[in-house]
Amino acid sequence: MVLIEEGGYYHTGTFDNRELNMAGKVSAERNMTTDGSGTINLVYGKNVGGASVHYWADSYRTPNDRLELWKEEYGVHGHGPEDLEPYWKELDETLNVHPAKEEYHNKMNHLVRKATESLGWEGNPVPQARKNCQKSGHCMQGCMFGAKQSQLVTHLPRAMAFGADIYADCKAVKLSMKGDSVEFLEAVMIDRPSGKESEIVLRFEAPVFAIAAGGFGSSTFLLRNGLKKKLPALGEFLAINPSPFVHAFYEEPIIQWRNIPSAFGVEEFRLARFQEGRYVEGGFLIMANQLQPGSLAALIPGFGTEHREMMKRLPHFGGTIGWIDDVPSELGNIAVNSSGKRTVTYNFGKVTKAVLRDCIRKQVQLNFKAGAEWVLLPDLKKTRIDSEKEIDKVDSLELSPASMMMAAPHPAGGCRMGQDPSRSVVDWKHRVHGIKNLYVSDSSVFPTAVSVDPSYTIMA
Repeated sequence: MVLIEEGGYYHTGTFDNRELNMAGKVSAERNMTTDGSGTINLVYGKNVGGASVHYWADSYRTPNDRLELWKEEYGVHGHGPEDLEPYWKELDETLNVHPAKEEYHNKMNHLVRKATESLGWEGNPVPQARKNCQKSGHCMQGCMFGAKQSQLVTHLPRAMAFGADIYADCKAVKLSMKGDSVEFLEAVMIDRPSGKESEIVLRFEAPVFAIAAGGFGSSTFLLRNGLKKKLPALGEFLAINPSPFVHAFYEEPIIQWRNIPSAFGVEEFRLARFQEGRYVEGGFLIMANQLQPGSLAALIPGFGTEHREMMKRLPHFGGTIGWIDDVPSELGNIAVNSSGKRTVTYNFGKVTKAVLRDCIRKQVQLNFKAGAEWVLLPDLKKTRIDSEKEIDKVDSLELSPASMMMAAPHPAGGCRMGQDPSRSVVDWKHRVHGIKNLYVSDSSVFPTAVSVDPSYTIMA
């Protein structure tokens, strides 16, 4: 077995808990890539271990209602609750998954939990993949203690012990076909200091090839290999789990960048509610947000004296983040031009905008119930809400391109799973339609978003 990774290999001994340094090691393009409109920050990994090195370690099992939807609506077999049960058990043991303990709740998580209970909303400790957590708060920059059970410290060392070879700084470029099979893969080595392609070209021959470049990468790779005509659904049906967040100022210090990010999650609104076909509310999770000081400063809107005054009181900024369950009829797409340049398009439709507004509204309500003095939205107008009486300001948010920054940390689709080759890219066994020995094994095969953090679903 050979694993090819475009990013570098950084073991935990190279992690230094410095925000900017680690962004260059574990995050693709230092987390500076956006969709075509500049609205959505595309968050994904580019390193040995992938996005699991910078994820929050949230480990939700795929909800049964979502597995049933995939089976009934999209013809996905072999992925029901009974099929995945043995894999959940194995993953629970391997990754030490358990509900977040009390000691993992930082100040913001305590406030979110208390406010959730006061509002009568459903919420629970978030399942965590951790062992001997030191609560440093650098989960999104890679865990220097090896406590977060990423693929870097779990499955990859095990694979290497069984004889797998890993080629880091090695970019897969071209699939060479022979009939209806892949004959070999051509790759080029990356010069790590410059990040540019070198002149070293490698050729890999194997009986089976599996693409696992992530929700943004797998469809991009196949598109660059000219498979769009053969697979019309390639790059389509892209879900990104949009994540609107709000800043909240508290009288007491919050210090949101310490301990783990999301020890407690609000699950009351996971599934959207409709009445006679009209959207009513929900379709998202809400959690305490966690940003390191540099990222937090960049995402608090404003300039000059006003911004500097807020920076002086940065430890008092808390806040929450929402994870939107993408609307199936309003998904995005990935395309490449003749030179291979990728463009990600995600146009917020009518229902998606309604979900976003409701998610922001619920977050504002939650933060005020938690004791916030005022709430600041990360939009171009720097919308400030001084009390819950002003919550209707959320209804006037533009939500137009580039009007409010949000992230896309959990891409899915682009290589959708299904039975119909005109509407999907892989079958229920993950094999690419029409190619005998090519498979896709990552979140890009999901027919829809998962409605929870997809990391555990990907691993299963």
